[in-house]
Amino acid sequence: MQVVHERGGDIDVLASDVERADSFVSRARGLMFRRSIPDDYALVFEFSGRAQRGVHMVFVPFDIDVLWLVDDEVQRVETLSAWTGRASAEAECFVELPAGAASDVRVGDTVRVEP
Repeated sequence: MQVVHERGGDIDVLASDVERADSFVSRARGLMFRRSIPDDYALVFEFSGRAQRGVHMVFVPFDIDVLWLVDDEVQRVETLSAWTGRASAEAECFVELPAGAASDVRVGDTVRVEP
């Protein structure tokens, strides 16, 4: 599985070590209590429907990039600070990546989670 970024015909793999947060516990825990994540890692949260989706950095000791998606279109890109970061946006999916991994991603770009 991988997370792929597409803009203007260019395709870039953002992450090839992808984990899905697909249970209540894995969604609630997210990246909390981890010391770090690999450079090619992504944690993907998929939901059944579009709604306001919030992310917090409580008990996450490293910065991350977050992408909020609707129909694979990026709605928001944000770098969240360790411990204190917080943001939300309307989405049906969001992706957490190491800080800097989404530096070239812009609102309106396409980001897909591929098998």
